[in-house]
Amino acid sequence: MSDVKKTTIVLFSGDYDKVMAAYIIANGAAAYDHEVTIFHTFWGLNAMRKDEPIQPDKTFLEKMFGKFMPRGADKMPLSKMNFGGAGQKMIKNVMKKHNAMPLPDLIELAKEQDVKLVACTMTMDLLGLKQEELHDGIEYAGVAAYLADAENGNVNLFI
Repeated sequence: MSDVKKTTIVLFSGDYDKVMAAYIIANGAAAYDHEVTIFHTFWGLNAMRKDEPIQPDKTFLEKMFGKFMPRGADKMPLSKMNFGGAGQKMIKNVMKKHNAMPLPDLIELAKEQDVKLVACTMTMDLLGLKQEELHDGIEYAGVAAYLADAENGNVNLFI
């Protein structure tokens, strides 16, 4: 039996605060020597989108999904009290005041700590997201790959 502890997170939500919680947990687990996987699916994939607009060849419906989904972690809405984006700006100010790490920095820290960031290929197909629209240094896989990681997980979360 292996002494390696594993933490896996299914990141389904596209809400700034929930994504931030997932990355705080992931970074904490990595700091405690856990092998960590975050499986980004559905709205959680938006955390992996590049900030700049990229125009790959897409169908009309795929273009519409891309237009209405936030481009990147910093543009995601809050789950509660978003107030048309004002709530997100307020929480960012409070975080800055308390020297809390912003979400894009938490994502970079996760990469530095070798957290395995996985984009769900089935969801990418459904939403019309292309690899060139997502950050570099992430993996692409289906649910079977996530289940293989989660099978021996000590902590398995759905956020």
